[in-house]
Amino acid sequence: MKILKNIIFILCVLFVSSQANARFETHDFASPQMEKDYNVLVQELRCLVCQNQNLADSNAELAQDMRLRVYKMLSEGSSKDEIVEFMVVRYGDFVMYRPPVKSTTFLLWFGPLIFFAVAAIVVVSYMRRQKKGIEVVDEQQQKKAKSLLDD
Repeated sequence: MKILKNIIFILCVLFVSSQANARFETHDFASPQMEKDYNVLVQELRCLVCQNQNLADSNAELAQDMRLRVYKMLSEGSSKDEIVEFMVVRYGDFVMYRPPVKSTTFLLWFGPLIFFAVAAIVVVSYMRRQKKGIEVVDEQQQKKAKSLLDD
């Protein structure tokens, strides 16, 4: 019985530990500036799978591929602007955490403000409509209501 418990325990430990296999990437940079550029780029570019994480924080396969692409392009001598342009052409403006303000990104920048303004207008109009529905009861109507209640 004790052997069976040990086998079950070992299987459980193996199963749980197999789920926590994180990948660590190591790159050899030619210069400290190249390493700095790499770190800036992976912080500024968004993971398209996670959408709320940058490339540095994401473990998604696409993010790993994008980090590797950034490293290769830096190794080939591409500038940060060229790498960002490549990523934007390939994945769209959404890949940047701070996309430029232009017609295609208008909703990204001003959508929350437009939504808030529309919500404020709806709330104010609803409140005004509620006020119009309230009628003040005069003394004569109060006396009539009291007499009806008393009967």
